Amino acid sequence: MALLKIGVIPGDGVGPEVTEVGLKVLEKVAAGAGIKYETTPFDLGGERFLKTGEVLPAADQDRLRGCDVILLGAVGHPGVPPGVLEKGILLKLRFDFHQYVNLRPIRLFPGAPCPVAGKGPDQIDMVVVRENNEDLYVGAGGFTYKGTPEEVAIQTSMNTRAGVERCIRYAFESARKRGGGGAFAGLSQADRAKGFARQVTLVAKTNVLTFAHDLWRRAFDEVAAEYPDVKPSYMHVDACCMRMVTNPEWFDVIVTTNMFGDIITDLGAVLQGGMGLAASGNLNPDKTAPSMFEPVHGSAPDIAGKGIANPLAAVLSVAMMLDHIGAQAAGDRVRNAVARILAAGAPRTPDLGGEAGTGEVGRAVLEAL
Repeated sequence: MALLKIGVIPGDGVGPEVTEVGLKVLEKVAAGAGIKYETTPFDLGGERFLKTGEVLPAADQDRLRGCDVILLGAVGHPGVPPGVLEKGILLKLRFDFHQYVNLRPIRLFPGAPCPVAGKGPDQIDMVVVRENNEDLYVGAGGFTYKGTPEEVAIQTSMNTRAGVERCIRYAFESARKRGGGGAFAGLSQADRAKGFARQVTLVAKTNVLTFAHDLWRRAFDEVAAEYPDVKPSYMHVDACCMRMVTNPEWFDVIVTTNMFGDIITDLGAVLQGGMGLAASGNLNPDKTAPSMFEPVHGSAPDIAGKGIANPLAAVLSVAMMLDHIGAQAAGDRVRNAVARILAAGAPRTPDLGGEAGTGEVGRAVLEAL
């Protein structure tokens, strides 16, 4: 394997703490898999902005573009106005690097807490494919008469056929990669008798958003016809939120818009044990630019520096990064190590009901490896 170039953005709050653990896990698993890599740190985030006024200088973005992948800790600082860092770093990298799929696995490991009574690992194992470059996040719109009683604010959802279709196609391909005949496909015996092995559910709001989501539905139906082994299904987003709680076993792969995906994946994080276990990948599937992997818990400034942040989401993001570079066996080793710790019941950070610190959980992962 060629030398892997990893850009590391520890970021704000607990970001540096959990990133440090993720890098230690990467070092150990890479040695066992024969993966050679180098890391380049990037000082980006709230502290730099407050000192210099810089968010993402062009020189840093050019250096990041030269990396194969990016590992991000967290972005967000209480001293920086909302949107400055999120738009200036996260969205800019996602858009400029064509990271058009936000991939969020939602898997409840044995031993992890789930707030829904009667639901366990056999019912919660899904993947959300969130479109990552369009919709309300493009920033189309503006203000008229801002700050007056007549103020008007407009933000437009933009959806292109090409952007929608490539995301939907990725979802169907992901369903196939999950294999056939599994327990988590959300399929009935009648479905299996029809030859379906997996399922992809489009989540939208076609009964109200009759332009943008009509495009999504037509593209979905046309792509689905190319995958006769994958059952296509549809659900309104409000019904999806309800069913993720009452019947999470119905879902296998979900594909949805940028805004809806942002919302339902946080609901999914709660199902799998909380934000401390939620990993994500911002993917450029064509690999024309680096993909970016990050825990989704944010910077958590209220606990920053206390050494109690849960590092497992960052560790699981490293596993997703390994999958992306073609080292899935190494990624599986990392996930299996996390599974062993959760099944053992200790050590656990406070968010999971324990008293262990970030470093103690990190050392446990290394021992499990």
